[in-house]
Amino acid sequence: MSYKDKALRYHSLGRKGKIEVMPTKPCATQEHLALAYTPGVAEACLAISANPAAAYEYTAKDNLVAVVTDGTAVLGLGNIGPLAAKPVMEGKGLLFKMFADVDAFDICLNAPEPEDVIHAVKMLAPTFGGINLEDIRAPECFAIEGVLVNDLDIPVMHDDQHGTAIVIGAGLLNAMEITGRSVKTTTVVIMGAGAAGIAAAKFLLALGFPADHITLVDSQGPVWRGRGPLSQQKLAFARDENVGDLTAVLRGADCFIGCSVRDVLSPDMLKGMAPTPIIFTCANPDPEIAYDLARAARPDAILATGRSVYPNQVNNVLGFPFIFRAALDCRATRITENMKVAAARALADLAREPVLPEVAAAYGLKHAEFGPEFILPLALDPRIML
Repeated sequence: MSYKDKALRYHSLGRKGKIEVMPTKPCATQEHLALAYTPGVAEACLAISANPAAAYEYTAKDNLVAVVTDGTAVLGLGNIGPLAAKPVMEGKGLLFKMFADVDAFDICLNAPEPEDVIHAVKMLAPTFGGINLEDIRAPECFAIEGVLVNDLDIPVMHDDQHGTAIVIGAGLLNAMEITGRSVKTTTVVIMGAGAAGIAAAKFLLALGFPADHITLVDSQGPVWRGRGPLSQQKLAFARDENVGDLTAVLRGADCFIGCSVRDVLSPDMLKGMAPTPIIFTCANPDPEIAYDLARAARPDAILATGRSVYPNQVNNVLGFPFIFRAALDCRATRITENMKVAAARALADLAREPVLPEVAAAYGLKHAEFGPEFILPLALDPRIML
């Protein structure tokens, strides 16, 4: 059976899709029915009407997250629309539940304009305890998230931005520890100026990296002020003068972070980087350079990818389920920059702890310990929740 057939079979066997709704209270007697619906439900309604915070006590709001997309930037598939995006959003719902016991509904919006997404989410907000924005293209995603964070009283996070940035940040902190680098002196090239790349650049600032040590590169090359019209997000990281092409900015660089597309790196580009470089090729489904080519070009490098078949997988599942779990549990009204930094540092610290034998066994590993090929925790480690 081909992988395509296996994937389609997985999604279609039995009850279609990957999620369902289950009741949490008994409904087997007449009394149960009266308590669950009329007349008993009126008491919960009146309590919430008198005190809106009571919704967290008498409804599922405190454990319910909306996974919201407009389908404009789905995985590596691009603008395939909200209906075709639904399997991904259901997948996020499955991960929320399996990893952090958070209930999540997929909300796939036919919303042609950013204002439509904002309006729809605001209307839906009373139902949910948090909003996970997903697979919304840049630059629209920045405006959508900004408005919703400011206007809603529940946590809102665009996972493609911040979930990715947090996990990259955690891995980078450990890679720098292993290679003896400091945030104040490390030079970083970020390839990709979409949601993930911009968020990663901003997050490096929050971790203490100087802005002039970060070079942002998009599909047209390194971003600099004289190149032409730039978005506000790109302008924040634009160099004052032309610094050449990708090969030029990688020459002597300590770190490469890829949030772009496949095959934009060559072995010769990597050979020009500093000794023991840190190379994160996070493009999905295929990295910016094939892992074997990167390893052959720079056997001294610390390599990370978005693929589970290689060491050091940069996987958002290390972040979003647990960040929302914590935000829901403490009834946070927003997810702050300090929370994100704390999450990255906690993940980095956990990777330095001995791997639990049952976790190693789940991955078929005989041995796993902190080092160049183990800079991030394994996603099935139950200690991530704590």
